[in-house]
Amino acid sequence: MWGRSGLRVGLVLATVVLVLDQITKLWAERALTLYAPVEITSFFNLTLVYNPGAAFSFLSSAGGWQRWFLSAIAFGVGLVLVVWLSRVPRQAWLSVTSLGLILGGAFGNLIDRVRIGRVIDFVDLHYAGLHWPAFNVADAAITVGAICLIIATFTEQRTHVVEDKA
Repeated sequence: MWGRSGLRVGLVLATVVLVLDQITKLWAERALTLYAPVEITSFFNLTLVYNPGAAFSFLSSAGGWQRWFLSAIAFGVGLVLVVWLSRVPRQAWLSVTSLGLILGGAFGNLIDRVRIGRVIDFVDLHYAGLHWPAFNVADAAITVGAICLIIATFTEQRTHVVEDKA
């Protein structure tokens, strides 16, 4: 399981993402004021916001049940990703990296949901008065991981799968 699969590398990367995500969110809560942007550049602010929903505030006003629904989805997806990583050969580095990024991001946001019932966001990108929804390190890792996973599906050979030696 550990030897030829990408599980170990993927879990290490997921842990790095999760730790960076939680450290930056802790910093954001201590250093920033809710809804008060701090301008970094002409297109980038740091702004503390809380999102009780999913991406783009989906389900944010659902009344509270979404906390546990989205947590269950994140946990389930995390389990699937761990199994997937255990079956991907270590040599499929783009797939392993992609899955590790997605796993770390999913669990980073899961920790927020379970701990405080909402996700801490603070990266605010904008242009000409139009703002992209605020996001965090976990969201960025999930997005980059998903894009890389799509690329990996077209570029990495799928002829090698780590076989279970039970």
